[in-house]
Amino acid sequence: MSLEQITTILQDMMITTLIVASPSLFTGLAIGLLIAVFQAATQINEQTLTFVPKIVAVFAVFGALFPWMMRTMMEFNGRIMHVIASQGGP
Repeated sequence: MSLEQITTILQDMMITTLIVASPSLFTGLAIGLLIAVFQAATQINEQTLTFVPKIVAVFAVFGALFPWMMRTMMEFNGRIMHVIASQGGP
């Protein structure tokens, strides 16, 4: 396996990871921002108010997008297996 192939595989891995993780991360970021604005406006400094809505929202997004996430990861796995199979062997 050449250095170029390894670099391409690693780049594909990083892009796939970003694509799969970004919906959950951006949901947590958006909910956190909304809660921070709400807390600043009302001067409520309750710590559980920040965690519970973020956890619920991230799990909801994860549950809704789980089939898509699995399909994306399986496609990546198929591409990697194809590269491994094309290398040949003993």
